[in-house]
Amino acid sequence: MHTVAVLALDQVIPFDLSSPIEVFSRTRLPDGRPAYRVRVCAPQEEVDAGVFRIRAAYGLEALAEADTIILPGTAAPTLPLPAGVREALCAAAATGTRIASVCVGAFVLAATGLLDGRRATTHWRAAPLLAERHPEVTVDPDVLYVDEGQFLTSAGAAAALDLCLHMIRKDHGSAVAADAARLSVMPLEREGGQAQFIVHTRPPAPAGNTLEPLLRWLEENAGRDLTLDDIAARAGLSTRTLNRRFREQTGTTPLQWLHRARVRHAQYLLETTSYPVERIAAQAGFGSPTAFRDRFRRVVGTSPYAYRRAFRGERPTNPRTPTGTAPQHPTTV
Repeated sequence: MHTVAVLALDQVIPFDLSSPIEVFSRTRLPDGRPAYRVRVCAPQEEVDAGVFRIRAAYGLEALAEADTIILPGTAAPTLPLPAGVREALCAAAATGTRIASVCVGAFVLAATGLLDGRRATTHWRAAPLLAERHPEVTVDPDVLYVDEGQFLTSAGAAAALDLCLHMIRKDHGSAVAADAARLSVMPLEREGGQAQFIVHTRPPAPAGNTLEPLLRWLEENAGRDLTLDDIAARAGLSTRTLNRRFREQTGTTPLQWLHRARVRHAQYLLETTSYPVERIAAQAGFGSPTAFRDRFRRVVGTSPYAYRRAFRGERPTNPRTPTGTAPQHPTTV
């Protein structure tokens, strides 16, 4: 079983600590078995969490046994690392352990030197300080999370949920991640490139102009041959205004969002059905199997065949759906 170690340092931010614990500990495989074993580790027996104190069941030695290490943020992120923490994290990294930070937990990861020469993110308010203290790190303040392979970083507190779901999807596929998202009452569709909710000088668009109804419509109609003009007409906006509002609210373009929604639906079909690639390409809204394979590889990083082989597991051969009806993607926006 995949072991997740959550490292609690003094002045740990409770939300940063509890979010990965809750998400990973509640994730289940298709057969009902737990997908992860979660352990809370600390350099000392008792940890100051501000409004309360906690007793960690494991010490730093447990980091060596973890497959993934999570670094929550602390209320004083610029303090020196406690004795033994840097050495334990670097030793774990040397064996290939995945290490992810939550919010200002990026300061802990950066202090080890493991982020040098890499791209990273943190809460937008702390991003300038992270860049100043660690000039070797390329800090991107505008995204929800950054995946650099072995090392991952996330933005403000809620982005921890996005990052956890992203890692679950990489480990066990989109169907398992979608179940975890439903338990967290979170959309699985938010992407790492989506802009953080940063305070801008220009006031936000009125609530009546939200893109939520349009996103829902795109999700439901992703299988259709939609153009930018079709989407703009549905929204009652010019294509220029639509693109601008999409950038402001989702951090991407309408067509890029649509392509990713189609890929997510295709992932679900690959995991839960025996449909051939040609049928999945058509149902997911791609013009041809070739276009589907190219887009899938660009977004997921592997071929549809390799993805199915990796994540099909013991899932049922075909979902129970009405005759002639494709199974619906479980993700909501």
